[in-house]
Amino acid sequence: MPRMAATRALSAADLLAGISIAGLLLPEAVAYSGVASLPPQAGVIALFAGLICYGLIGRSRFAIVSATSSSAAVLASAMPALGVSGAAQRAALASLLVVGAGVAFALCAALRLGAMSSLIARPVLRGYAFGLALVIAVKQWPTITGMHVTSGGFFALIAELLRGLPSWQLPSLGCGMAALLGLFALERARRVPGALVVIVAGIAAAGWLAAHGVALTGPVDLTPALPHFVLPDGTHWLPVAEFSLALMFILYAESYGSIRVYALKHDEAVRPDRDLIALGVANAVAGLLQGTPVGAGYSATSANEAAGARSRGAGLTAAGVVLLLVLAFLPWIERIPQPVLAAIVIHAVSKSLRPGVFANYFRWQRDRQVALAAVLAVMVFGVLNGLLAAIAFSLAWLLKSLASPRITVLGRAGAHDYVNVERFPQAVRTPGLLVLRPEEPVFFGNAEPLLLRARELVRATAATRTVVLSFEESPDLDSTALETLGEFCAWLAARGIELRVARLRHTVRDALLRAQLPQLPAAVLDYSSVDDAVRGECVTPAAPQSPPS
Repeated sequence: MPRMAATRALSAADLLAGISIAGLLLPEAVAYSGVASLPPQAGVIALFAGLICYGLIGRSRFAIVSATSSSAAVLASAMPALGVSGAAQRAALASLLVVGAGVAFALCAALRLGAMSSLIARPVLRGYAFGLALVIAVKQWPTITGMHVTSGGFFALIAELLRGLPSWQLPSLGCGMAALLGLFALERARRVPGALVVIVAGIAAAGWLAAHGVALTGPVDLTPALPHFVLPDGTHWLPVAEFSLALMFILYAESYGSIRVYALKHDEAVRPDRDLIALGVANAVAGLLQGTPVGAGYSATSANEAAGARSRGAGLTAAGVVLLLVLAFLPWIERIPQPVLAAIVIHAVSKSLRPGVFANYFRWQRDRQVALAAVLAVMVFGVLNGLLAAIAFSLAWLLKSLASPRITVLGRAGAHDYVNVERFPQAVRTPGLLVLRPEEPVFFGNAEPLLLRARELVRATAATRTVVLSFEESPDLDSTALETLGEFCAWLAARGIELRVARLRHTVRDALLRAQLPQLPAAVLDYSSVDDAVRGECVTPAAPQSPPS
């Protein structure tokens, strides 16, 4: 009996959560269709595909898979890059890209690449999200002002909007600003679906607004139609595949971030490969039905958790409620003023426009340049190229830090410990002995300057007879590092100085064995600590035990 009561309680919680978030999801789905430069039904179709497919296949209890602002912006930016402009061509190409993203998800799941989103550093993601939100918000401004624009770039669009200030339509501007103020005011009432309230108010005033030149949503055709997989004229398969991969990567980075945040919060296991399959199926279905791409957006997922969801049943409930809303109120949905939808988009992305997300990077004095570069990259290079530029900058910054030749001189502290003599001046240095430790992994980017610095330290130390090199920071050595180390060994040997290496990882030891450096035979590769290397005491590793017969 208690178990049945608990099941009923969970079902009731999911039912209430599904009803609560349906009022948020439907308006956002219609609004994000406009961001993607697609008709309004594209977002609604994608909403059904995402909620149902992830609810049946996915594993996160809180993830809500639906149209997202970031993926819609990426899809919209792909159209001009591929030379597509007409409505029919946009719909056809969008279907190809979304289905392609679904196929890419499936391939990644088959290859078990579930943790690939960790390839993008968090400062890059936060900076990219901030810049993308800013770009999306600015691109909604022509809809709010009722102004026709031709510029596509961020700064060019701002300049055109400012030049066209006298042509702004005051009724459209007033409608959009009233909707935006209402959305921010209703944020305090957590149980009230602010987007739905604002939309109802907009529909009520639609007649008066339309009479004063405010554009309405227009016809919403929810008749399922399978796409024709034919490339538009002038488009080639290779760029389509590249944009599909980029779309998949952005969707998964956003989705995996949302899923992981709430899994950690509720102490649950994450199954990224299963989520890859679920997202792949959801996007394939959405693309086949000519919908927008879908992912587990943070705003919808957090709203679901805040509404009290306990299982994936909340998402399935939301799909049912959205279906009832569409069947009962489709003629009214067609009368939503477009400035209201633009205000909903701006309000949704405003959660990413908080400078406080960068506070830790400035306080820690870590990666602030990477985060700011990601923001600027999106604004300067656009949505897709901006992400690639931000990732490239983060990798270049990492290589720059790793390539800095930092090598530390160690001294004895206590009976067996060796520490940095600059940080611990009381550490004792033994005459004739120089103990060095590279502070970064030794690789092709820093091996030569690092060991040149080691030569300088040897020259500066009087009567050096033995050099101990600790490789505790290096998980492996590449060919450049091995060649440079061989040259360092020969340089020391020519001066009658013995080299001892300590704290080798097994991969480094195996690499040195294969390199067969004359100054580093196998017998001196087993110093387990710096102290053992100083005293010249190798520890013979235990031989592997043969399995019992």
